Amino acid sequence: MVSKNLFSIVCGILVWILGVSFYLLSFYVPILENPELQSNIALALGIIPSACIGTYLFYTKSYIKPSTLGLTFVMVATLLDVIITVPVFIIPNGGSYSEFFGDPMFYTILVEFYFIVFYFGNHLTNKKIKA
Repeated sequence: MVSKNLFSIVCGILVWILGVSFYLLSFYVPILENPELQSNIALALGIIPSACIGTYLFYTKSYIKPSTLGLTFVMVATLLDVIITVPVFIIPNGGSYSEFFGDPMFYTILVEFYFIVFYFGNHLTNKKIKA
């Protein structure tokens, strides 16, 4: 049996992969003149179903407090951004770590991510307790 901590990290990685996919796919469908703004909007919208899928998947097999799961998902996503997103996708396109992590949109999306996991996790766990 996989430990709940390891499973939460695996679910966090899945959510990160889905989020990065939304971010990258938005560059292939030019709607706005500013592709960075468009990709941030796509990520902000795409993180909603991604976080819900990861949270649901986690709570079908295991349990930790929703606040802990939210922090785990945020830490996993941030670590993967440091290790993969910035060096592979941002720096080759002229960006930098300071640009990426200095962007207020990054922190806005992290807060959104945490609260989606927290509230959806509370919804799922309260539903289980009442049933």
